[in-house]
Amino acid sequence: MTITPRQRQTLLRLAALGVVLVLSTLGFILQDQLQKFRSLGYLGAFLIALISNATILLPMPGIWAVFAMGSIFHPLGVALAAGTGGALGELSGYLAGFSGQALIERVDIFERIKPFVQKYGAIGIAILSAIPNPFFDLAGVAAGMLKIPMWKFLLAAWVGQCIKMLSFAYAGSFSLNWLFGLGI
Repeated sequence: MTITPRQRQTLLRLAALGVVLVLSTLGFILQDQLQKFRSLGYLGAFLIALISNATILLPMPGIWAVFAMGSIFHPLGVALAAGTGGALGELSGYLAGFSGQALIERVDIFERIKPFVQKYGAIGIAILSAIPNPFFDLAGVAAGMLKIPMWKFLLAAWVGQCIKMLSFAYAGSFSLNWLFGLGI
């Protein structure tokens, strides 16, 4: 039996939707366990960001873990690890958009984000990823729907995530050290 290109695309979309559902469910179920990853150092930062960003439109505590870990470990290392995990986690939104099965509850916001992503492409994705906001998942969905190449989406999301994570890790480093008189 031969699979037509249309059937192959449908299978890929269903597989992408399955991955998104599994990652989102796992992230929601395991959110209390995320705190245990802190003891893993940079790997923990990577895993926390990966799981936190893999959920679609469900707020996860990953950014606060990066803030706290920035005071324990070198902030640049935390930012790179968390930025990489965060970018890979954002693939869930991209895959949901690519599959065409994305559930969009806030259509009004999506209708503002999609044209921005369409107009600015990877640079727009990097900007939206660098800004702490709960709506970046919608940018990933838009990128998937617009069929922006996955490597461009990942690279742009990685740059933006690293910028965002760097600001939180350094903020954590400076503020926690200042508060507790550890001095930097």
